[in-house]
Amino acid sequence: MFEQARLEDLTAFRFGHAQCAETATGCTVVVAPNGATCAVDVRGGGPATRETDLLKPENMIEAVHAVVLSGGSAFGLEASSGAMDALSSRDIGFPVETARVPIVVGACLFDLLVGKPGHPDKAMGRKAVEAALEGEPFGEGNVGAGTGATVGKLLGGDRAMKSGFGIAAVRFGEIIVAAIVAVNALGNIRADDGTWLAGCRDKSGSIMDGGAAFELAAQRMAAQAASESASASGPCTNTTIGAVITNARLSKAQATKVSSTCHDAYARAIKPVHTSNDGDTIFTFASGEAEANTDLVAIMGTEAMQQAIYRAVSQAESAYGLPALRDLA
Repeated sequence: MFEQARLEDLTAFRFGHAQCAETATGCTVVVAPNGATCAVDVRGGGPATRETDLLKPENMIEAVHAVVLSGGSAFGLEASSGAMDALSSRDIGFPVETARVPIVVGACLFDLLVGKPGHPDKAMGRKAVEAALEGEPFGEGNVGAGTGATVGKLLGGDRAMKSGFGIAAVRFGEIIVAAIVAVNALGNIRADDGTWLAGCRDKSGSIMDGGAAFELAAQRMAAQAASESASASGPCTNTTIGAVITNARLSKAQATKVSSTCHDAYARAIKPVHTSNDGDTIFTFASGEAEANTDLVAIMGTEAMQQAIYRAVSQAESAYGLPALRDLA
């Protein structure tokens, strides 16, 4: 239906990762040096986000300079401050007398239980921006925000699988739409044909049928609800965070609609999704270089995001005692 495209085709944006393999965490930035329209749609019940209120269509800001996707749960929001410092030092942002104020928005996933203690900080956020602006390679798998990402935690982390960071892009005429995503879901990842690609494993190490895993998880949740210490009282331990990036001209309201529609990709590929233990979030970042129908951009974004989710699990490598899809295959 659509031609394949590359991130490099989106010339108004720059992309960068920074990560620490030892602490199993990292961050990913998308930089728009000249600013771009940005919007967000948050569906999960436990989000950790920065500056998302200003993305509402009724609010003043019309241009954003960077989107930061980070590990580290709420601690990881610190990386956005480092990204802001790095952008300001390069004169990227709104001029305010003698200062530059870049607008940086972001979201975090929970990877604190993987690897040694640690989380993305200001230094890591600066490093990711530098990688983006200096054109360092931008890869997939155990990199950036996907460094400590896992999936299939319905029956606990010891039954999970390693996931990571994925990229996909499509083109229709002059319109280019890309998706990037760090997949750190409570649920399993399912292909178009119903095959379970990654997720909760049985005692033999094979991926469990989703229905069986969900049934056991429901029983466990019922037992927890009857106990004094329900899991809902703790921090969100999952979350899939992503961004749709396009050269299309979109208003903030239109970009919000694109983000909303692209959650369909999450629902197609992740079972279950948008739970109270996920903070699932999608940004849309639009540079405005090409006229486009909003629905077309949303359809392209949904296709790209679904493929990016599959890439996140297929490109991940086994790590931290957790197997990845490529090793099970």
